[in-house]
Amino acid sequence: MKLPIYMDCHATTPVDGRVLDAMLPYFNADFGNAASRTHSFGWAAEAAVDRAREQVAALLGATPREIVFTSGATESNALALRGAAAMLRGRGDHLVTTAIEHKAVLDTCRQLAGEGFRLTVVPVGPDGIVDAEAIAAAMEPATILVSVMAANNEIGTLQPLAAIGALCRAGGVLFHTDAAQAVGKIPLAVDALGIDMLSFSAHKLYGPKGVGALYLRRRVRIEPQTQGGGQERGLRSGTLNVPGIVGLGAACAIALAEMAVEEPRLRALRDKLWSGIRTALPDVTVNGSMRERLPHNLNVSFAGVQGESLLMMMNDVAVSPGAACDSANAEPSHVARAIGVPDDLARSSLRFGLGRFTTEAEVDYAIQKVVQSVERLRCESPLYASREDK
Repeated sequence: MKLPIYMDCHATTPVDGRVLDAMLPYFNADFGNAASRTHSFGWAAEAAVDRAREQVAALLGATPREIVFTSGATESNALALRGAAAMLRGRGDHLVTTAIEHKAVLDTCRQLAGEGFRLTVVPVGPDGIVDAEAIAAAMEPATILVSVMAANNEIGTLQPLAAIGALCRAGGVLFHTDAAQAVGKIPLAVDALGIDMLSFSAHKLYGPKGVGALYLRRRVRIEPQTQGGGQERGLRSGTLNVPGIVGLGAACAIALAEMAVEEPRLRALRDKLWSGIRTALPDVTVNGSMRERLPHNLNVSFAGVQGESLLMMMNDVAVSPGAACDSANAEPSHVARAIGVPDDLARSSLRFGLGRFTTEAEVDYAIQKVVQSVERLRCESPLYASREDK
């Protein structure tokens, strides 16, 4: 086992060696522009993009024409939300989302609210899951778009996409999901779930950074947000990142082939991590549902310690604050507050994101490191000592 250990796969993942091998020829040998239709260099690049589009579509149960390549989930979210709002403004002005969305969605929705749209932000339960009936109650005749993430980036909770998709379809409302954390980790069949638009990034599923995709259901029309050469059916102009797109396609193909084996393996490692922590330490709490949760996510609060101090002591295990804080004011994240985690526990949280290359030995080491670090910090904490005295 080599230190440091990486357990922050919600932030990003290493590029799988097979993905890198697929990409390399398109940097120097097959370096053509996919829009160059007059020679073999362009034809080779175009064929590679077409093949990647098929691979992405296969993972989502979509058709290749429904895939629009972007720079990543943030751009895909903006294109979906702003493009749909602009296209449908004549039909309605109401948007619905949830309190625990990624800021790429929440900030875009709030910007649209500043431009005259009305926004309803639906709360979630203490388990981090939104009630589909609460979404239904928020919808009204002027609702044109509902955006609910597939899986939360902090606490890993899975949302009831099928139920929400059915509600949207019955009401004639577009349904968008930010699936950056879910694609390639759990099965997502866009037709069965009633999804009209889906956003994700390659670098969350062992592909390269700087490339992603938007699934856009056939016959769903949105306004382009970038003008130029008319690439990607005119929805996202700009020279295509052929090596990145090839990498995204390869990553999707690997995920489709291996997800059925990878998912239970990661779930077992995650459960081993949680069992080791809670067996050795009192006063530890999982944030979010353990049942409806990504298989590789664990978000834990440790009473009596500061998360920042805990991270410093665990400098050879790469994890993130369980509820990311604003560096300017050290406030707990909107996700922690939305599920009712007290501020002191939110500040004592860690988020573990296991991955394809995580080993059982690394999990054993992480358990040992967490337990030692928490015990030491609690011994040094007068607040925790007084708590124990009670």
